[in-house]
Amino acid sequence: MGQWLSWIKSNEKQLLTILDNLAKKGVETSEALVVLFSDLKNEEYPKKIHALEKEADLLTREIFSELNKTFITPLDREDMQRIASKIDDVIDFMDGIAARFQSYQITEIPPYSLEIAHELVKATKEVQYMISKLQRIKNPQDMIDHCRNTSDIEHVVDDLYRDAIKELFTTTDPIHIIKLKDIYETMETASDRCVDVADVIEDIVLKYT
Repeated sequence: MGQWLSWIKSNEKQLLTILDNLAKKGVETSEALVVLFSDLKNEEYPKKIHALEKEADLLTREIFSELNKTFITPLDREDMQRIASKIDDVIDFMDGIAARFQSYQITEIPPYSLEIAHELVKATKEVQYMISKLQRIKNPQDMIDHCRNTSDIEHVVDDLYRDAIKELFTTTDPIHIIKLKDIYETMETASDRCVDVADVIEDIVLKYT
């Protein structure tokens, strides 16, 4: 099994390298989000997160461009497109979270948001780990386990989201409720997209091993 995908040519490996670089941007963005939540007055981090989102967009476009030019791809073209699109979505949503904190003029960390942000770091690290192993899967079960880990993290986020919404609706300011509900939903969606990536990777592992 250690030889799986060892036949990939160097130009085709480049596609998986770009994909891995995109996944690393996801980890960087989630970590920057945690730092932002630790100090909302730090105006540099929304800019940093937005810059990471722009870099991720370039990598995503590069992946799609290479897929269009490459006759033989290391994995199914559609699988690689789905992975790239979903990771890009994760980063877009995290950028959207940071932007909302600024545009909504949130000055205090909403309950549960920092905990959810830490879970997003875990989820993006799971995604990056799995993608880093796609060139040579030595242990398919290990990959499946990490797919399941991502799903477990999403369940934790769902629980935090439900607790956050429950607590939010004990407040009486409708504008405040609308703002925070939007932020919580965006965070939950970012977690969902990590699971989408894990689902594609699980399909790939089952397909090729």
